Amino acid sequence: MFEPNGAADRGRRLFRRYWASASGFWKGRSARVSWPLTLGLVAIASAQLTVQYLLNYWNRDFFNALERRDAVALWHQLALFLPLAALSVSLSVTSVWGRMTTQRKWREWLTQHLLGRWLDKDRYQRLGSVDGSHQNAEYRISFDARIATDAPVDMGIGLFNAFMTAIVFINVLGSVGGSYTLTLAGHAVTIPGYLVFAVIAYTLLFTGGMAFVGRNLTAVIQAENQAEAELRAATNAIRELGERTPPASVELEELVGVRDALAQVLRRWRQLCFQLMGTTGVSQTDILLAPVTAWMLCAPKFLAGEMTLGELTQASAAFVSVQVAFNWFVDNYHRVAEWRSSVNRVATLLHALDDADQAPPDDDAAAAASSGARDPGRRADADALPGDA
Repeated sequence: MFEPNGAADRGRRLFRRYWASASGFWKGRSARVSWPLTLGLVAIASAQLTVQYLLNYWNRDFFNALERRDAVALWHQLALFLPLAALSVSLSVTSVWGRMTTQRKWREWLTQHLLGRWLDKDRYQRLGSVDGSHQNAEYRISFDARIATDAPVDMGIGLFNAFMTAIVFINVLGSVGGSYTLTLAGHAVTIPGYLVFAVIAYTLLFTGGMAFVGRNLTAVIQAENQAEAELRAATNAIRELGERTPPASVELEELVGVRDALAQVLRRWRQLCFQLMGTTGVSQTDILLAPVTAWMLCAPKFLAGEMTLGELTQASAAFVSVQVAFNWFVDNYHRVAEWRSSVNRVATLLHALDDADQAPPDDDAAAAASSGARDPGRRADADALPGDA
């Protein structure tokens, strides 16, 4: 994602720390739950791909029957479609159950792990003595741990589907599209499997465009999440004043802290808006152009009588399937960036908890941390992005 070397190295270190803890879900007692769920998701995704492949050939046969005006064949194709449609819907419903169950179990395991680390040996009391941007541990344990476990399950299934879809439907493109001959400077040039080369070139164009346009998205999301956490901490400080016995009055310091935190949230939200405008422009252009590009590539052979209407629709559907598979990165760029941001925040907390074992309890540091929680504007400035001045 075009990160500087220092940022990339830091990201790798944080991911290794996150994965050292999060991968424990597939070890020990929890493995009896995690591995059957994981293998079940793979089996469901494979079955869904098989149905998609069968529907691709059904699409060809249906439009060929339509072109021939063959009523008997059309009714036969309708009879074949109904069980395929029912199976596709059933697998989709089952996939939702498997996916969300895996996410729930993994989140439960990671949250309990983080809580255990946070509370064990009174580390929560020692965090104020540890340097680093690990504020708002409760937000990281609740919000970021959810994204850090939800997103990789979705993305893992998506990547597996994308990989298998690309393999299956590249073969379809090669067999249905065949070769294409064009004349250049008076010479006939034959391109074997021209639709395969076309879909690869098309995908590289949009993937490169998305990587360039969204190169700062991870940092922007991370800063926005931190600003939201600071605003929550500032408002919690006022709530705690009201819950005292007797209740304490809200001082100017608390009000200024909330206003500064809100201003920071709105600034980060504006930055996120501009980033998403750019990435949305790339992804929507991709979605609109993909089927049109496929039709235009197949049209010359169809008009020359070298491709039937059914083969044209089959090739077009296969082109879009391969394009979607290859463009998984483009379609999920925002989700990947959001996941990386949460992983970094969880890993930062884990590093701080590691360091807390060497830090003695420090009442002054704890008081300073409490003061920092009530003045979020100061900590938010420390997380400012380059060029935010």
